[in-house]
Amino acid sequence: MTETSAPRARYHHGNLRVALLEAAEAELVDKGLEAFSLRSVAARAGVTHTAPKPHFGNTEGLLTALCALGFRRLVEVQDHAKAAAAADPVAQLEAAGLGYIAFATSNQALFRLMFASNRPNFSDQDLSQAARRAFAALETDVAQARRSKGCDQDDDALAVASAWATAHGLADLLSSGRLRALSTMESNRRDEMAARVLSNSALSV
Repeated sequence: MTETSAPRARYHHGNLRVALLEAAEAELVDKGLEAFSLRSVAARAGVTHTAPKPHFGNTEGLLTALCALGFRRLVEVQDHAKAAAAADPVAQLEAAGLGYIAFATSNQALFRLMFASNRPNFSDQDLSQAARRAFAALETDVAQARRSKGCDQDDDALAVASAWATAHGLADLLSSGRLRALSTMESNRRDEMAARVLSNSALSV
């Protein structure tokens, strides 16, 4: 059995766009951007090589749609983390940051596509809206946490940049295994330490 024959046996009917996005993400994880193509995704999904074109146009269109899906999934992960956290604004900000890290470490290929690739078209309306929603949530979380601590609201923009840079840096270092001081800790202790760093980055500005 070839690599592409198994997906052909699995795909029978339903939402082809969803099936192609699932195949695209699997292809991205397995082969990276260098070997990514519409033809390889179609083969993985078990459809003809022309089937993705009506949905995405070309390879960049497919990567753009996948990137938008990534931003929506990121927000979902963060919302889930916030729902499980205490209601006070600082705890909500910390939970959002931990959700960001959790998403990045669990979806490394997709995270790199979202933040380290020029292949997606960020002028695309769907992707632009998804990305703006993620950033707007960060702005809200930071502003509410700072307001609860009496911080100067004029510095909120700088605090947003600091919080994002901190969360992104932690995510990148943990994903690569470079931050051994945290990555080797027991998970609850690691999250506690990371949360403290995340909130301090926004509140100390």
